[in-house]
Amino acid sequence: MPTAVVFDCEGPRLSDEERAFFKDVDPWGFILFARHCESADEVRAHCDELRDCVGREDAPILIDQEGGRVARMKPPVFPAHPAPTVFGELWKLDPKKAHEAAKLNGYLLGRLVSDLGVTVNCVPMLDVPQIDADPQVIGDRAYAKWPDIIANLGHATIEGLKEGGALPVIKHLPGHGRSLCDSHHALPRVSAKKRDLQSCDFEPFKSLRDEKMGMTAHIVYEAYDAAHPATLSPVIVQDVIRGEIGFDGLLFTDDLKMKALGGAIPDRVAGAYDAGCDIALACNFTMAEKTESAGALRNLEGAAADRAKAAMADLRAPERGDTSELYERLNGLIKPALA
Repeated sequence: MPTAVVFDCEGPRLSDEERAFFKDVDPWGFILFARHCESADEVRAHCDELRDCVGREDAPILIDQEGGRVARMKPPVFPAHPAPTVFGELWKLDPKKAHEAAKLNGYLLGRLVSDLGVTVNCVPMLDVPQIDADPQVIGDRAYAKWPDIIANLGHATIEGLKEGGALPVIKHLPGHGRSLCDSHHALPRVSAKKRDLQSCDFEPFKSLRDEKMGMTAHIVYEAYDAAHPATLSPVIVQDVIRGEIGFDGLLFTDDLKMKALGGAIPDRVAGAYDAGCDIALACNFTMAEKTESAGALRNLEGAAADRAKAAMADLRAPERGDTSELYERLNGLIKPALA
C-alpha cells in the first residue's frame, strides 16, 4: 500500500539515497520540475527510474505544464504553448474558436507530457482573478475574468488533455483569484464575504466539480476560517470544497514547502491530512526534509484510495504520431488574440 504523498528529486536524476528512501516509503507518485526536463530522453529515463524504484509501473508522475511562464518542459527543447489568458482574449473575438483552441492546446499538452511517460498535468487553473490580485501568482495564468468563460475554457482544456493521454488537476480550490501576495513567499488572507466567494470564486470549480483530481490553495478565507489556510483547514476542505462546491475527487495539497505555511515539515504534512486532504504534495524537499516528513506520512487507504483509483481509471492511451500540423492549426487559431 503506497503512502499518500508525491515527492520529487533534488537533482536531475535519482540519487542513491533518494532511491533507497523512495523504495522504503513507497510514495503514491512523483512530480517533475525543470531540472528533470533537460531533454526528452532525460524525462523518459527519469520517469522509468522513479517507477522502478517503487516497483509500480503505473505510479503516477505529475508535472505543471500550463503554457506561458509556467512550463517545466521549456523551449527550445520542447514546444512552446500559449499562456492560458490567450484563450480568454480569443474568446472576446470568437468564443467557438476559443473553445476549439483550448481543447486543441489541451490535447497537445497531453501528448507532450504523456509521450514521455508523465501521466498527470496539473491544469487547468480555474481561479477568477480580481483587479488587485498578485500578478505573479495569477496574471496571465488565468483564462479570463469571468467564471463562466473560465469554466468553459477549463472544460475544453480537460477534454483535450484526456484525449492526449494525461489527466487533469483542477486548481486552486476553492479559488486563488483574490490573493494579494504570492503564496510561495507569504500567506495570503482573503477578507471577501461568503456571498462574494460563492457567487464568483467558487463557480468554475462547481461547474467542474465532477473532475477526479483537484488541488488546494494556501490561502486564509477569513469568512470561513480566519485561523487556517485552506490546505490546513477542516472547515474549508470539508464544508466548502467537499460541501458547497461538491468536489469529491482526489484532493492534493499545493506544495507544502511554500512559505505561506508555517511550522515544521511534519506538522504541515499531518495538518493537511487532518484537514481532509488526500495527498501531500511534498515538492523541493531536501533529503533531510524528506526523511523528517516520513514519520508524518499516512497510507493511501479508505476513501482516499478509492478516489485515487477512480482518478487513474480515466487515463487513456492516445494515438501516437507527429503533431506538427496540429501545432500549426493551434497557432493559426490563436493568432488574432496575439495581435
